[in-house]
Amino acid sequence: MSAASVERPHDDRPLIAEANRIVDRNPGYRVEIIGGQILMSPPPDGAHACALTDLMVPFLAAGLHGAESKVLQGIGLWLPSGAEDYAIPDLALVDADVQEHLVENNCYEPIAFRLVLEVTSSNYQSDLRTKVAAYAGADVPVYVIVDRKHQRLHVLTDPANSEYGNHRVHAPGEQVTLPDSIGAKVTLDVAEILRAGRPVEDERKR
Repeated sequence: MSAASVERPHDDRPLIAEANRIVDRNPGYRVEIIGGQILMSPPPDGAHACALTDLMVPFLAAGLHGAESKVLQGIGLWLPSGAEDYAIPDLALVDADVQEHLVENNCYEPIAFRLVLEVTSSNYQSDLRTKVAAYAGADVPVYVIVDRKHQRLHVLTDPANSEYGNHRVHAPGEQVTLPDSIGAKVTLDVAEILRAGRPVEDERKR
């Protein structure tokens, strides 16, 4: 059960209150608080959404959206790095009882998360740097990054002291099998994922 399942009034949480005001004024934007700083991401483009949907397929095919675990988009992860810190990964694999781990502001305890995944957008440095430390500090076992900027897929594992001890970078042409710790065998085709996430204007330049 959650150690803090009662939501606090947002008037007592100034950063969360401001983040929620930003969300209200900017529909479609993702707003997070990491390291005591509010981060704002623009609405994703169509290719981003396509890559995300394609990424869900192997997780669903492996039976990971069922009685033991769930595959969810846009679920909030409460971070231990600050009093009001939270992140909203593009995709997460969580324990099926995740709703028993509610903290506040529609965010859940890190212990319920088996894997988080980000598909980069214009603010790609946040996914490649800021969120690496944030997710490792929350002891999320596996962090996957679809790096559309550099056309690479990153798989980070073994979190400790706000760092991942194992960081592997994969290029198109590789087949990447994720750690068994997520609960089933999931293999990702790097080329297919990156192709799905390539914006139309990039395709026209090829």
